[in-house]
Amino acid sequence: MDYQIELRYQKLVAHLEKSLGPDLDVHALLFLIGVNELGIGHKRYSKQEKTDLIHVAICTLLVPAGYYEFKGRDEDGWPHFELLKNLPAINSKDQEHLIKEAMLDYFLEHQYYDEIKDLVSD
Repeated sequence: MDYQIELRYQKLVAHLEKSLGPDLDVHALLFLIGVNELGIGHKRYSKQEKTDLIHVAICTLLVPAGYYEFKGRDEDGWPHFELLKNLPAINSKDQEHLIKEAMLDYFLEHQYYDEIKDLVSD
């Protein structure tokens, strides 16, 4: 595991917890990314919708790595993706590491987080 990625991820979580509250884990961040990508904002989501939002987040995060391709939105506005290539057979710890690295890229790319600015404010 790349400890630099883990350290950067922990700083991202600490930054987000300032505005979103404590105890943000990977699943909570995936849910937030899914809600952001759906684009309809806060509402009560069913259990199935929550699962779908996490799936949307994972697909979104893995588009830059070439695993998925965004295909468009359905009539309800939900994003849909096509699997381009299967993820390599890796253990759950390595999968989590891959997702954390992709989350860092996502928050930086969308300018929801600035590592340099966060370093200065510490």
